[in-house]
Formats: sequence, structure tokens, C-alpha cells
Amino acid sequence: MYLESAALIVDDYDRAIAFFVDVLGFELVEDSPALTTATREPKRWVVVRPPGAETGLLLARADGEEQSAVVGRQFAGRVGLFLRVDDFDASYERMRAAGVEFIGEPRSEPYGRVVVFLDISGNRWDLLGPPD
Repeated sequence: MYLESAALIVDDYDRAIAFFVDVLGFELVEDSPALTTATREPKRWVVVRPPGAETGLLLARADGEEQSAVVGRQFAGRVGLFLRVDDFDASYERMRAAGVEFIGEPRSEPYGRVVVFLDISGNRWDLLGPPD
């Protein structure tokens, strides 16, 4: 048993794909047409994931006011997603150069190096590396 995917509500499929693939280095696993939304808008099945990972993120475009209201706030202002990398410093510098917004400075914790960053929608993530 494993967690196959988790949904992340976004404003725009293509901007979200560009962020996760071009900026974070995820793989685009699937981008297929799907049935229409509840409001009869065209919908896509878009899945991205880190290279080599089994669990992906389903990028779900917001459909209606209720979903639009939570874009960027899916975790109520808390860190809700955790991206573990082997080379923290290289990943941090690459992401900074790509314009990723970081909250605070990297710090060392017992579980590893960590810094909070915002995704394309404003959700908070931890970038995690090995302990010092």
C-alpha cells in the first residue's frame, strides 16, 4: 500500500506545470483531457512528481468560488508539503535563482537543513536536506 497522489488546487494548469517542472525539477507524469468540471469547464488530469518518486501531486484547477478561495491556503497558513533533497545547498541556490520565494533563512534542525518556500499559489513547503 502507498499514497499514490495528493491534490493541490491551482489557478492555472500551465503556470503550475511550469513551476513544478521547470522550477522545482519535477517530472510531468500525465497531462490528459478529463471530463468537464461541475461548472462545465474543460478539465485536465495533470500529475507531477519528483524524479524517482511514486507519489505525485494532482494539480487540480479550482472550480467555483469555494475552491478558488483556498488556492494558496490549502494548509491554513502552515507548511503542508515537504520536499526532501539530497543536496540542500544546490537545490536552495537553484530555486533562489529561479525566483522561488523563501520565508526566512535556512536553518539546521535535528532532522536536517530546512527552509520554508512558497509554491506558485502561495502554499508553504519545507525544503529539507540531510542534517549537517
